[in-house]
Amino acid sequence: MSTSMSAILGLIFLGLANASVFLMFKLWGYPFDKETHTSAAPRSLMLLHRLIGYAYAILYIFMMWHMVPRLWNYQVELPPRTVAHLMLGITIGVLILVKIAILRFFRHFEESMPYIGTCLLICTYLLIGLSVPFTFREAALRTQTRAFSDEGIARTRRLLENAGLPTEAPLDQLASKRKLRDGQYVLQRKCVVCHDLRTILAKPRTPPDWVRLVNRMAIKPMIGEPIHQEEEWSVSAYLIAITPDIQVSVRQQRQEQMRADEARIAAEVATVAMETETVPEAVMEAYDEVEARELFEDRCSQCHPFTDVEDYPPRSEEETTELITRMIDIGLYLEEEEIEVIARYINENYLDSE
Repeated sequence: MSTSMSAILGLIFLGLANASVFLMFKLWGYPFDKETHTSAAPRSLMLLHRLIGYAYAILYIFMMWHMVPRLWNYQVELPPRTVAHLMLGITIGVLILVKIAILRFFRHFEESMPYIGTCLLICTYLLIGLSVPFTFREAALRTQTRAFSDEGIARTRRLLENAGLPTEAPLDQLASKRKLRDGQYVLQRKCVVCHDLRTILAKPRTPPDWVRLVNRMAIKPMIGEPIHQEEEWSVSAYLIAITPDIQVSVRQQRQEQMRADEARIAAEVATVAMETETVPEAVMEAYDEVEARELFEDRCSQCHPFTDVEDYPPRSEEETTELITRMIDIGLYLEEEEIEVIARYINENYLDSE
């Protein structure tokens, strides 16, 4: 079952959960005879609620039938989102079994049904929220990649000629959207049994390097299903096709790291300048307490409430430098002048407050 079909079924599953629960709320508003366990609600609404419940349970079994076997073809250690997804799926199954058991054998617990139904709805929202948005995001990113464009396919076809593939490999077929999709599927379903995608796509490689790497992985003993020769060719072609996107990603990471290093150095220089009272006169003259506070609150609130600094203030100018450096390391970008202003503001307003 494709990821797009899984997303569509997931949305239908969520729709059935909403219809079932809110219809249940309406039905429980009618008078109910506890002795005979009968409700005054219209039989048509009761039948509709029962049919929706059956459809919800059948769709759950269908999706689990297709999704559980995927766990055997995935990494040995599942990522956190997959674990959460699995636990929610199991919880929904248990709640369905409890609900059926109460309806069939333990009618004296029938008054708890609204709570069970509400729990099912909450679990369904969490389950779909952990899967469907990421599926749509993956589909959007797939349309943006250059690998499946006409230009990308033509480029891949040229590179495959010198990639070191066997002479019997159908290069024209490998450089097609269908085969590239097949290669993407192999990467996402078989390669991740032993490797995290982040390690596979950590750096770009030349076409011969990709072919050798995939071949070396294919001949190793595997925990899951083996990679067949045609699949080996397809995933090699896909990796060659997406190499330009990997290069762009690596280049952006390198630029971000360079900016972070520059900002870190600037923070250290600014602290030394303040300690030795060698801050440039232009910065000293331009310093304004109100503007400095606004800058401090704006930049620091991008990652966390700026009141965190008030609750846990630095105890020395060295700790101020460490604080700013730590924020830069996790992605905050500051100009050199901004670092000097923020460091001065923190040192003047928090160090002396103890």
